[in-house]
Amino acid sequence: MKAKQRHPLIVGAFVLTATGIVTRIIGFLYRIYLSRLFGEEGMGIYQLLSPVLSLSFSLTAAGYQTAISKLVAERTATSRKPSLQPLVLGLSTSLPLSLACNAVLFFFADAISAGLLQEPRTASMLRILSFSVPLSAVHSCINGYFYGIKKAGIPAGAQLLEQIVRVGCVYIVSSRILAAGGTPSISVAVLGLTVGELASMLLTMAAVCPGGIPASLRPAGLRRIRPAGSPRAGLSGSAALWGKLMAMALPLTANRIVLNLLQSVEAVSIPAKLRLYGYDTATSLSVYGVFTGMAMPFIYFPNALTGSVAVLLLPIISENYALGNMDAVRSATVRTVKYCGLMGFACLGVFVLSGRWIGTSVFDSPLAGYFITTLGFICPFLYLDTTLSSILQGLGLAGHTFVMNVICLLIRLAFVFLAVPRVGVRGFLWGLLVSQLALGVLYLGCLYRFLRKK
Repeated sequence: MKAKQRHPLIVGAFVLTATGIVTRIIGFLYRIYLSRLFGEEGMGIYQLLSPVLSLSFSLTAAGYQTAISKLVAERTATSRKPSLQPLVLGLSTSLPLSLACNAVLFFFADAISAGLLQEPRTASMLRILSFSVPLSAVHSCINGYFYGIKKAGIPAGAQLLEQIVRVGCVYIVSSRILAAGGTPSISVAVLGLTVGELASMLLTMAAVCPGGIPASLRPAGLRRIRPAGSPRAGLSGSAALWGKLMAMALPLTANRIVLNLLQSVEAVSIPAKLRLYGYDTATSLSVYGVFTGMAMPFIYFPNALTGSVAVLLLPIISENYALGNMDAVRSATVRTVKYCGLMGFACLGVFVLSGRWIGTSVFDSPLAGYFITTLGFICPFLYLDTTLSSILQGLGLAGHTFVMNVICLLIRLAFVFLAVPRVGVRGFLWGLLVSQLALGVLYLGCLYRFLRKK
């Protein structure tokens, strides 16, 4: 228990990383199963939903989760007692937004699939996917609270449960359809995603209730949602806190929306530009499906560690910055750069040397092997950028992070529109390499200037 209190980042990162590795292993097996069940074109169609899901999450949950985590960490640092108020106030805004998004996706699925995704076959999938949005919003906000109090066990458990339920649902439904002599559609995968979100939400809701958390995980003062003092003082305090939460959440939400819109343009444009290069529709979707559904999950696998560190760094950096403890901030930053950089270069060697074997042996796709080998070169910058972004947000530099990410995405879009029609998918790979290198340099420069001033 003492070690847990002294090293919350290490303990929390270990919990999240262990869970992340297990869920990613399950996810790899799941991706292999999906690729063989639905084929490369089916995977391409499924991956077209990613921009919609990312945009919905950005609009309804991402900014609020980060703001809740930051506020809870700051209040814990100053008052020594965690508070559920930021969570309650965050949910009061996030949940209505998510329900509105649910309605838009459900009733306008045909227009979105044909006009934005340029693939009418995604309409039925969008209707199923729409119900996952409010479920994701609720459990993301609750996760933000637990990250803020440095209790990573609940979010980790929710992540693992979500993956297990998702895979189990798809396997059971597909098996029954095949046993009946039918052919399962890719919509089954979307159903599994939604059911997994439901299981995750129910677990986190049970955990945040006063009686739902084990005694070892329950922080002092959990039952105290309202601030002390008169009702008028409580209302005034709630209004001030809500204003502070929105001051953090709205810029983050706006940033994420702009970034996801650019990413959506990129995702939709890649198959279109591949057709200009000379591929037919089926081939362009297959190439896109191999890239996003097979190669990228392998490249992101080590991110289970850096992603866990990034999630927990934000409240720790916020807490130390609020207390004026800049030595702790500098120490965390130096260690992050050192270890994430070393891990990135190690992964570069592994993917470059064994990428083609991985693609052929695991996915039975030489194209996936080519992608993994080439994308290995972005590993040192990809893993480092994930954690540096969290540090910058913890220091209140979300606006700077947004501008640098926009620059990065514009570089990628330039390669999509200018290089892909001329040299094919290699043009997009070159754009990824250049943009990740540029983002790493920008992040390090911004952080160096800020810490030097302090």
